[in-house]
Amino acid sequence: MFKKKTPEQQMKEQDRELKRTNRGLDRDRAKLERDEKKIEMEIKKAAKQGNKQACAVLAKQLVNLRKQKTRMYAASSQITSIGVQAKTMNANMKMANAMGSTTKTMTAMNKQMDPQKMAQTMKQFEMENSKMEMSEEMMNDALDEAFNESGDEEEQDSIINQVLDEIGIDMAGKLANAAGPSRHDPTANQITDDELERQLKALSVPSH
Repeated sequence: MFKKKTPEQQMKEQDRELKRTNRGLDRDRAKLERDEKKIEMEIKKAAKQGNKQACAVLAKQLVNLRKQKTRMYAASSQITSIGVQAKTMNANMKMANAMGSTTKTMTAMNKQMDPQKMAQTMKQFEMENSKMEMSEEMMNDALDEAFNESGDEEEQDSIINQVLDEIGIDMAGKLANAAGPSRHDPTANQITDDELERQLKALSVPSH
């Protein structure tokens, strides 16, 4: 099955063909230049011999040859120009293809990155984040309130008294039996460390 050539392959083949044509023109022009010199020599020879008719014929040939050589220069220049234009067109095609691919990529990205949708998403995120922060603050306030109720101190005192009762220390009795507390003595209503240690030793079971 015939396989279609890519633009790059077509460009390479065209470039090779143009170069081959130019080389052929160069060979033909070189041959014309050799013929030109030959005719010039024959004209000089005929002039020395005084043969005006031969000189006229040879001069006409020389003029035609020079015209042909000029046309070959023009053709070679035109072929070179065509080659340059072809390369320029190929470069432009590559740039156009690259721009087309870039445009497709940007179009796909723009479809995925819908500005309105993204703005809506960000707005919704901010709303939900604010709700979460408010909920967290409310939960913290509720927990603080739950752990700092007015009965906490009474409950703590009750637990302390229960522990002291378990180890045989009657805090209330000690305070009631305290003799004449000094108004200026801040430690008058307090159990000293020595007395607390003595009561703890009294609770110890003697060893046998």
